[in-house]
Amino acid sequence: MSRDLEVKSCGYIHISVQNFCYEWAIRNFSFCMDGIRENITSPGFSLEASEEVQWCLTIYPNGVDEESTDYLSVYLGLLSCPKSPVWAKVQFWIINAQGEKYVITKISDVLRFLPNRYWGCKNFILRDFLLYHSHWLLPEDKLTLCCKVSIIGPYFSRPGQNMPPAIRDPMQILAEDLGELWENSLFTDCSLVVAGQEIRSHKAILAARSPVFRAMFEHEMLDSLRNRIEIHDIHLQVFKEMMHFIYTGTVPHLHNHSMATGLLAAAD
Repeated sequence: MSRDLEVKSCGYIHISVQNFCYEWAIRNFSFCMDGIRENITSPGFSLEASEEVQWCLTIYPNGVDEESTDYLSVYLGLLSCPKSPVWAKVQFWIINAQGEKYVITKISDVLRFLPNRYWGCKNFILRDFLLYHSHWLLPEDKLTLCCKVSIIGPYFSRPGQNMPPAIRDPMQILAEDLGELWENSLFTDCSLVVAGQEIRSHKAILAARSPVFRAMFEHEMLDSLRNRIEIHDIHLQVFKEMMHFIYTGTVPHLHNHSMATGLLAAAD
């Protein structure tokens, strides 16, 4: 009996992506929060390899509409481009006093930019939260806003070859690995009890990331000796969000007003 012959072939499509970051420092930022100026726009900037494509950042200190009046709104705009549209993904974050990324906001969609078209986040960070933590987020009254732009370029395909492995950001990998420890309660050594619910955690990570937890462990409080600490006067979901930040450095639900208010109270 003859067998059917199966012929296999393979190939790949490579989509070109150009990544670049822009850092914008605004000094005397507190004077921008008094409502005198509706918005602040950065100087134009571009990728070195594509200088004809000009971008800018715009901040609205008091939001862009009634829904965002309590927030700082951040937008990226395309000023000029000889060949539009430009397709891109965007991230925003603040650099804090320790030089760390804070309030990382990723827009998951690939955005279609046309000249003088802006995309961004209208509920980027709660204004009261920013001012309350000015010593940390506005050192010397300076806001440092960063924007990462990933421009989606042309693609090409080749038969019978494998794509080279992508090189990932080590800090992102670290945050994901620590996040997995937190989400899956792996190798925990202490319990935190909030609103009657026991949450497993890691003393070393808590001590490294929080001076409050570090003080508890250093002074050998009775609760810490038992590796079981009861925490009061905080909502369970707010506490979980705070723990997510301790482990990963990100706050996924900061755009939610009640969550942001709860985190502000917890930080106090």
